[in-house]
Amino acid sequence: LVKMLEEKWGVSAAAPVAMVAAGAAGAAAEPVEEKTEFDVIIKDAGPKKIEVIKVIRQLTSLGLGESKTLAETAGGKVLSAVGKDAAQDAKKKLEEAGGVVELA
Repeated sequence: LVKMLEEKWGVSAAAPVAMVAAGAAGAAAEPVEEKTEFDVIIKDAGPKKIEVIKVIRQLTSLGLGESKTLAETAGGKVLSAVGKDAAQDAKKKLEEAGGVVELA
C-alpha cells in the first residue's frame, strides 16, 4: 500500500521527517520578513453597532444585511489581504465608530 501511494502521488514515506528537520534549520537562518498584507478582523461591534455597520458598508461593497451579519460575527474579516496603510486606516475608522478591531 505504501509503495502504491508513493508511486501514485510521487512522494516518499521517509521524506517528511527529513523535511521537518531541514525546514526548522532553514527558518532559523532566514531574517524575518515584514508583513505586507493584512486582514482586518472585527472582534466586537461594541455599543455603537449601527455606526460600525455604516463604516463596514463604506469600506466594503456589502449591503446592509451582510454588513450587519459581519458586525455581529466575532472574528469576521472586514477586509482581506490589504496593504498596511489601508488596514490601519480601516482599523482607525472602525475603532472610532466603537468597534474592537484586530489586524492579522
